Amino acid sequence: MEIFIALCLGIALSAASGFRVFMPPLAMSLAANYGDFTLSPGLAWIGTYPAMIAFGVATIVEVLAYYIPVVDNLLDMIEIPTAIAVGTVLTAANLGDINPVLQWSLAVIAGGGTAGIIESATSVTRLASTGMTGGIGNVFLATIEALSAAVLSILALTLPLLAAGLVIGLLVFAIAKLIKLIPSLLKKLR
Repeated sequence: MEIFIALCLGIALSAASGFRVFMPPLAMSLAANYGDFTLSPGLAWIGTYPAMIAFGVATIVEVLAYYIPVVDNLLDMIEIPTAIAVGTVLTAANLGDINPVLQWSLAVIAGGGTAGIIESATSVTRLASTGMTGGIGNVFLATIEALSAAVLSILALTLPLLAAGLVIGLLVFAIAKLIKLIPSLLKKLR
C-alpha cells in the first residue's frame, strides 16, 4: 500500500510539472526541508537548501516567462522533454528504497508519461490560443496553469490519493482532446 500511495504522489506531482516544471520540485523540496517528508535515498538532494533555493528561483523565472509573448510558445517546445524528465525524477524520489529497476520503470512510465501528456496538452492549448487570440489569451492560460501547478502540488503532498484521482480524470480529458485534434492538424498540414 505504501508504494501505491507513493506512486499516486509521484503521478500527481508529475502532472503538476506538466503545468509548470519547477513548481512541484520546489513544493517537494519545501516539504522535505520543513515538513515530515522523506525522499528516496539517491534523490535526497532534492530536500537540501541549495536545491530549494534553485527550484525557487527557477519557479519564479518560469512563471514570469510565460507572461511574455512568443517566449511562452518557445518555452513549450523545450518544456515537453524537460517535464518528462522532471516528472520521472519526482516519481522516483517518492518511491522509497525499492528495486532500482522497478523504481525507474514506474517513474518513467507513470511520472514521465503523465508529465508529458499534460505538458503536450497545455502546449497545444497555448498554440491554439495564440492562433485564435494573437497571444492575448495566453496570459489567462499562464495564470490558470500556474495556479493548477500550485494547487495540484499542495494537494499531492497532503492528499495524494485524491490528487491522483483528479490527475487520472485530467489525463483522460487531455488524451481525448489531443486525439480529437490530431485529424484536424493533419488536414491542415496537407
